[in-house]
Amino acid sequence: MKRQLVALALVMATTPLMAQWLSLPTPGIPRTADGEPDMSAPTPRGDDGRPDLTGLWLPQRAGGSVFDPANAQPWAQEIMVQHKDRYFQDDPRFRCLPSGPGILGLGGPTAGYRRIVQNPAAIAFLHADMSYRHVFLDGRELESDPLPTWMGYSVGRWDGDTLVIESNGYNDKTWVHRDGLPHTESLRVTERYTRLDFGHMRLDVTFEDPGTFDMPLHAEIDMEFQADNEMLETVCNEASEGDGRWGGALSDAVRADVEVAPEVLARYVGTYEGNWLRTVTTLEVTLEDGELFLLRTPPYAEAEFTGTGRSQLVPQSETAFECSCGLGFVFTVDDDGVATEVSEVHVSGEWIFTRAP
Repeated sequence: MKRQLVALALVMATTPLMAQWLSLPTPGIPRTADGEPDMSAPTPRGDDGRPDLTGLWLPQRAGGSVFDPANAQPWAQEIMVQHKDRYFQDDPRFRCLPSGPGILGLGGPTAGYRRIVQNPAAIAFLHADMSYRHVFLDGRELESDPLPTWMGYSVGRWDGDTLVIESNGYNDKTWVHRDGLPHTESLRVTERYTRLDFGHMRLDVTFEDPGTFDMPLHAEIDMEFQADNEMLETVCNEASEGDGRWGGALSDAVRADVEVAPEVLARYVGTYEGNWLRTVTTLEVTLEDGELFLLRTPPYAEAEFTGTGRSQLVPQSETAFECSCGLGFVFTVDDDGVATEVSEVHVSGEWIFTRAP
């Protein structure tokens, strides 16, 4: 099995939850009688009466038309297929480059955290990879023909209690989301942030790019305040070496697959449960038309929320499979040949998931 396909997981798989200030309760936030963060408390407001979005946030769920490949133009769909076949090795993050608009939907402990810092004149979004966004609230308008950059240019305004951010000026080297959806330099993004209460915020995003989509596409992202937690930096500086070790393709694995009897594959069908990077994770294995498929909840790739997380398992032996998600999976069976657990193979080792009753 080509474990080198996930070599760069080490770069991104640091765990920024295990160090300083972890035992320090977040000061100045509402709490219940037992001292827990009161996530349903009223939305905090600044001196100007506007909702105060300040704090550490993490996306929890995402959906919308932007995640359906069929909504992209044929050339973009073809590029997405190529990215998938190459196990997404061209993801800007894996090359230690900014994510651009793709950072909006990132979740998980290494990529999803974002700290919002707000004052009446500007809002800043700070990310664990040390990229940032500066959103001007001083009434300026976007330039009509800006110099393209990785993170684009952003201006904001208030629509009642909703913060509206408009951005343009992205270069065409980033993705709209982790499934490899490309875009042109004409991309324009509109974000609408509505803080529902103290602990929850709704983000509605509209993507407009006539060169990639025939109509505006949308994403709806639920975000949660990360109380009593902290964001530590994630440093990525090994792309020049790691990229040379990232080899293979899904099409190669398909050509090299072995034939496994359907009755054997059927013994692997089921639900498996375990933990990955302190994240409770469920693997649901199904059999369709003689092929195994995996639904990982949350999906791999830093628990990001793109698509369904459903991946194909390509047999390399009777018990070992390569996944279109870029990982390896090895089933352990009992004396009757029924799977009791499955190992998810990363460069860092094997993460074991036990079959649910």
